[in-house]
Amino acid sequence: MHVMCKKLHSYPVLAFSCINGSVDRGIAIKEGKMSKFKWVKKNPNLTEEQKRALYKPPFKMTKRCKALMKQIICFSTENGSVARMLAAWVKSTEPRRADWLSVLRELEKLNHPLYFEVTEHAFTEESFEANIRDYTKIIHLYATENKLQEAENALIAMKNKGFLCDQVTLTALLHMYSKAGNLKLVEDTIEEMKLLGVPLDKRSYGSIIMAYIRAGMLASADSILREMEAQEIFAGREVYKALLRAHSMLGDSQGAQRVFDAIQLARIIPDAKVCGLLINAYVTSGQTREARIAFDNMRRSGLEPNDKCVGLVLSGYERENKLKEALDLLIELERNGVIIGKEASDLLAKWFRRLGVVEEVEHVLRDFAVKTPQPIL
Repeated sequence: MHVMCKKLHSYPVLAFSCINGSVDRGIAIKEGKMSKFKWVKKNPNLTEEQKRALYKPPFKMTKRCKALMKQIICFSTENGSVARMLAAWVKSTEPRRADWLSVLRELEKLNHPLYFEVTEHAFTEESFEANIRDYTKIIHLYATENKLQEAENALIAMKNKGFLCDQVTLTALLHMYSKAGNLKLVEDTIEEMKLLGVPLDKRSYGSIIMAYIRAGMLASADSILREMEAQEIFAGREVYKALLRAHSMLGDSQGAQRVFDAIQLARIIPDAKVCGLLINAYVTSGQTREARIAFDNMRRSGLEPNDKCVGLVLSGYERENKLKEALDLLIELERNGVIIGKEASDLLAKWFRRLGVVEEVEHVLRDFAVKTPQPIL
């Protein structure tokens, strides 16, 4: 089965209830009870895009596939259901697996809203000859679309067919459960992977860490990170950044520093935003001196501080009422050609206004404020 790489239309998808039941083919449409589907010969109410798709099918597509594509593109509920249309096509043309795959690829290419429904029906037909990889791909597709119930139904259907979960399937489920914030299902999936001897890879570990972050269990997330490092497996940049942000927002400077060190151990070069999260952790915890050290280390590494980083250090000095240190920092930045942005300028203006020092405010605005037609005072 061919699975889409791009995002499909957000149309309702079917459940795999028909596969999980006793019916083996045709969405429970028995041959003796199947009402006739009105086979469309011509539909004048087509858009130009539909007409181009209809009359310019792939050159190598078989006639039976071209016939079905025409029915799908011209489909209307007035003519019957999708299930009856497909059942009628199967009965009249006796397609092979290659035909199903050809149609599904074309529907994917067109980003057609009936892709999901046609795909699910294919699983009910013996001619599709569904294998474990087909189930894995549809589960992955549902996971990408955050269709939790549909993915679980597909998983049950796969197991009912006697297929065992493999690493690809379990990793897709793990990622989906993590994204949905369902920590219990994440932990259950981990246990299943361990029982089956399925190794955890970079993506699996990342999903576990994100699940713990969403649950507010940062100690557990840190523990998984250490487990990864012991195996020389490194998470993706966004996972590290999410964990660093979580520690930073709590003012956990030690945790933030550990994650920051782990980022460098993973050979990921920190940018100004990552450095800002570390600085924020120190400022939030009242460690302005350490925040300034982190700020200076960032500059020594060749990174130009953004407005957020400058504002964070200045906010730390404001809390401790260290006016001299703040002005020294501004003078140093001026000498190095660093322009103070709006956030830092607004903070300085409020600080000086509170102190009632008008001349200092005017000096800061003249030398450091962002060029704007509206004065801060």
